[in-house]
Amino acid sequence: MKRSPTPRSERRRASGPVTAAERITSLDAIRGVAVLGILPMNALAFGLASAAYFNVSADGIRQPFDWVIGVATMIFVNQKMMALFSLLFGVGVVVFADRAKAKGRRVVWLSLWRFVLLLVVGIAHTAVWDGDVLVLYALCAPIVLLVRKLPTALLISSGVALALAGSITAPLFQSTVGADGAELGDFWFTDMGAMSDAVLGWFYVNGSGRALGLMLIGVALFRLGIVQGQRDDRYYRRMARWGLVTGTTVTAAELAFRIATDWSPDYALTGQIPTGLGTIPMALGYMALIIMWNRRSSHHIERFRRVGKMALTNYLTQTVLGVTMLTLWWDGVDLSRTMIAAWILGVWGLQLWWSTWWMARFRYGPFEWAWRCATYRTWQPLRQKAPASG
Repeated sequence: MKRSPTPRSERRRASGPVTAAERITSLDAIRGVAVLGILPMNALAFGLASAAYFNVSADGIRQPFDWVIGVATMIFVNQKMMALFSLLFGVGVVVFADRAKAKGRRVVWLSLWRFVLLLVVGIAHTAVWDGDVLVLYALCAPIVLLVRKLPTALLISSGVALALAGSITAPLFQSTVGADGAELGDFWFTDMGAMSDAVLGWFYVNGSGRALGLMLIGVALFRLGIVQGQRDDRYYRRMARWGLVTGTTVTAAELAFRIATDWSPDYALTGQIPTGLGTIPMALGYMALIIMWNRRSSHHIERFRRVGKMALTNYLTQTVLGVTMLTLWWDGVDLSRTMIAAWILGVWGLQLWWSTWWMARFRYGPFEWAWRCATYRTWQPLRQKAPASG
């Protein structure tokens, strides 16, 4: 008996992007917190001198509360939220590949095409702001795709080694810095030129190693069922307690040392070692807290899930708002960290509202939808289906 052809709409559903029912809500929640959490650090690059990103004393200090905000940001946000973002990106590579395989797609070619599209978006984003991470993620993604089936123990060990590459090599690069710290340039000072090639080299080792390493750890956590929330609350409570206590203690020790040495350039790079050591446990602690919160299925966590569902759109719009307002409109304003913190709260409120409103009406965020259409090279439905009348 001749089998009837499969309708085009069914073929498109079988090979197209993930449906709402297939989504893992814990990933959306973690991604939502992460994309909002990276704004406090990125906003410094939008509104203050470049050095303020790493050196709290460099810029943005106008009154005592600025110090409070600066120190708190360095302890609880710096690298930690980007670590969460990197973890989730690694998970996303595996989820996409697994689902593409289950739907009979050519996993490698479809994934590589998707990474190329992300690279194009990243290059365009870099033209607006040089703090882009999408180019780095697009370049790391093929490596994650290649090694995703390695044993989890090997993924974790190699991920940790890569994530700590900046900490391990910091003393070597610090030795290239002279007594006056001139080689540090705008990495550490507001009144000097560009950093030396050696310091720039450490910057790339640190950033790229941490991104790729956290992606590999994310793959391992997905394979173990941890990031999906498949363990019990007791497991996640232990993870949260260990991660947050360890990470906070180590990072706070670094800030205490920085303050005691008056932010000396003698330790500009080696002083980053505690942050590198504390980033992984603190990111895991945050992840555990978010997973437990996600299980409560409250109205509030749903807002963060919706931010996470359109994380690419929210990440890009943060740049548009930051460059437009903090870099261009308020160029002549002597911004403080407190003023920037107030602006951040406003953007958070806007994105929580905007994401909730948009996702109630549409399946994907604007940039997510465009990325999906380009990935599958077919027009994807955007509007949510209207509820059936009773």
